[in-house]
Amino acid sequence: LPQLPGWSLRPDGSIVIATGNDDALGVYTCTPYNSYGTAGESQPTRVLLKDPPAFTVRPKEEYFQEVGRELVIPCAARGDPPPTVTWLKVGSAGQSGARVDGNSSLLLRPLVKEQHGLWECTATNQVARVSATTSVHVLGTSPHAVTNLSVLPLPLAANVSWEPGFDGGYFQRFSVWYTPLVKQPPRAHHDWVSLSVPVGAQHLLVENLQPDTSYQFSVLAQNKLGSGPFSQIVTSVPRGERGFPVTTVPPEPPAVTVRVFLSPPQALTANETLRGVLLQWEPPAPLSVALSGYALELRQDKGGWEVLDRSIPSTETQVLVPGLIKDAFYEFRLVAFAGSYISDPSNTVNVSTAGMEVYPSRTQLPELLPQPVLAGVIGGICFLSVAVIFSTMAACIMNRRRAARVQKRRRGRSRLEGT
Repeated sequence: LPQLPGWSLRPDGSIVIATGNDDALGVYTCTPYNSYGTAGESQPTRVLLKDPPAFTVRPKEEYFQEVGRELVIPCAARGDPPPTVTWLKVGSAGQSGARVDGNSSLLLRPLVKEQHGLWECTATNQVARVSATTSVHVLGTSPHAVTNLSVLPLPLAANVSWEPGFDGGYFQRFSVWYTPLVKQPPRAHHDWVSLSVPVGAQHLLVENLQPDTSYQFSVLAQNKLGSGPFSQIVTSVPRGERGFPVTTVPPEPPAVTVRVFLSPPQALTANETLRGVLLQWEPPAPLSVALSGYALELRQDKGGWEVLDRSIPSTETQVLVPGLIKDAFYEFRLVAFAGSYISDPSNTVNVSTAGMEVYPSRTQLPELLPQPVLAGVIGGICFLSVAVIFSTMAACIMNRRRAARVQKRRRGRSRLEGT
């Protein structure tokens, strides 16, 4: 053993090999003995060298993809023996509808909102286990719930703060919801009060609360596609003003508006007419706030959703959509607006223009001829027109000069003949 660097013998008879290499390969036996001799050697054991897993292809730190589309995240590893590669969504009990293909790549098809988050690729064999993580961002969805909601009790108020969740790829707004927990007969639900949060803020001071009364707080995120889930509910008790005993005279209730969820437009239908596709719907359920209007969204051939018209009056229950492209597949849906609130999308209606007598409108001319090509064609026509004009003018000037020279020569000859 002294001739082998890094090898040592422990008092219990074990051999320690600090660095495994080709010198450690072979068959080993152990022979115990004492002053009386030995009972013989042990059964032979073979030492083999194996390689731990090592990634040959690692996933990127993050991926962005539209909901409903396909996302493939590669991950591959080598080792001896060959490692087993598995995928798991961090914080989830299963794969959340994901599959792994023959190349150990994570296959998300179709991509859904619940697959947003952190994913882990793990390579395991008999020697070791290694892992790599990546973040999946699902675009085109309603926002995710806020996290780390906290409530700081203050005199007759509470400071509510949170960390925003993923916005789904669109601008999101927040509103703080709260309700007192008072001892009353059982009822169907609490009367929650909502307060809009200024744009860009991640906290809100809720004032005019009754002291020494338990309140529940929650935060809701919204974007143009609808509302996300409510955050966790946090209970807090505001303190009395300056810590003095609370008066028995109840304060006046705060001048806030109790709002309810804005339901989406109902029963959206589509009918073909001579002028285009006519969309009709029923308005949302009656609200305590006035309806501001509607926004019409469409997507073509399973692409991304786009806003076609964001200024449909609240009094309208139908809209005509002209200028669709022939032999295409469209999907339409509506959202309603009421102040700072946006409803969830209505039901989706499908429209196929195969065989329909529809023609592109002026706004769709760039789809038939891209703007750079259109600009090039127009520029070429203008250049040719200018060139033709200049050529014609030049030809006219040359002809006039030539005619003037011929006439001058004729005059000169006539004078010579007269003399």
